[in-house]
Amino acid sequence: MPASNTSKIGGGVVGRRRSLIILSLAVILGLAAVFVANAYLSRAENERAAVPGGTAKIVVASMPLAYGTQVTAEKLKVVDWPAASVPPGAFRDPIQLTSLGKQRVVLRQIEAGEPILTSKLSAEGGRATMSGVLRPDMRAVAVRVSDVAAAGGFVLPGDTVDVFVTRQMPAMQGEQPQQVTDVLLQATRVIAIDQNANDASKDPAVGKTATLEVNQVDAQKLVLGQQVGQLTLVLRNVTDKPNPAVQTVGMEDLRDGAYVGGFAGPRARVADLAYLPARPAPVMPVARRVVPKNMPALSATSSIEIVRGTTGTSYEVKRYGSR
Repeated sequence: MPASNTSKIGGGVVGRRRSLIILSLAVILGLAAVFVANAYLSRAENERAAVPGGTAKIVVASMPLAYGTQVTAEKLKVVDWPAASVPPGAFRDPIQLTSLGKQRVVLRQIEAGEPILTSKLSAEGGRATMSGVLRPDMRAVAVRVSDVAAAGGFVLPGDTVDVFVTRQMPAMQGEQPQQVTDVLLQATRVIAIDQNANDASKDPAVGKTATLEVNQVDAQKLVLGQQVGQLTLVLRNVTDKPNPAVQTVGMEDLRDGAYVGGFAGPRARVADLAYLPARPAPVMPVARRVVPKNMPALSATSSIEIVRGTTGTSYEVKRYGSR
């Protein structure tokens, strides 16, 4: 057989072997892909079956939505959510938010993947209004502030502050008028600085007004406090609890560690007990009986009479302390 024919036959055999190898690899890879897909689908089905009550479709944010952002379709997506844990006010279909005449804007910061809730949006066709940010039964009161009265501009929407009022007390007879500082309100939420109500603001900003969320009585206190004195906002940790006993600080207290409490009211007196060191009880001197020198000494015995019926009998008994 010629050499050329032999080489052709050998090349054909090698080619068929290569094709078989490639085909085998393709079959193996296909089977592996089917196995992986089946395992993934089975795991997804098991996870879905493990959720009590199954899942439900709800609308979430596909990106962070800041205060005042208009809600549009590209900012939303639908995800599966445990049916038993669907939060109140959630939407099931984006058309509820984006259909004609139902444009809404964000009133509170919404993070990516967070459910879209009615409590964080304006009404249909509405805008970002301050009244939509307020909680039920609360009021918004604007107070005058400055860079000093607002913690150097670090008081931002969403922060929690105490409100101090500094005012001048009426002069007592023969005394000079004095200024005092009281704690007017505690743990008060700031909902806006000037016209900025975005509680996701991070950069310090010096504003002229701060809008506080308070109840009706505290709103009256703020209005009156602005008329009689100067208000100062003091930042506090949101986890701190209000102090039930507050103090009034006067001019005579302007020393490190000093608290005289000259203007202490009933609540301040409670604060004395809570914060001031206990004062030692005064020692009262024991009065001694003085016996006159010329007084005759008493006898060692004394006579007593005991009456039984109509008959009395006298007895001699020793005095107390006599021998």
